[in-house]
Amino acid sequence: MQNNSNSEHSKSNSDHEEEFLPISNINRIMKAAIHPNLKISKDAKKLMDECVTEFICFVTSEASEKCKRERKKTINGDDILTVMNLLGFENYVVLMKVYSHKYKQS
Repeated sequence: MQNNSNSEHSKSNSDHEEEFLPISNINRIMKAAIHPNLKISKDAKKLMDECVTEFICFVTSEASEKCKRERKKTINGDDILTVMNLLGFENYVVLMKVYSHKYKQS
C-alpha cells in the first residue's frame, strides 16, 4: 500500500514538473541578466521557474476570459498584449510589440 502512495506522489510531482519550463532555459535567461561573477542557486532558479509558470498561466487565463467574452475561439498575440496592458504591464507591452513586429517580418 505504501508503494502505491509513493507512486501516486511521484506521478503528481512529475505531472507538476511537466508544467515548468526547462531549468536550463531559466538558467540561461537569468545568467544573461546578472554580472558574470555572480552565481544563481538552484533554489533561486526553481523559484523563478515557478513564478514564470504562474505568470504565463495567469496572463493566458485572463486572455482566455477575454476571448470567451468576445466569443473568439483562438487567443492571439494581440489578446495577450491587450490583457497585459490591462493588468498594468504597459512597459512590457511596448517591448513585446517591437518583438512581435520583428517576428512577423521574418
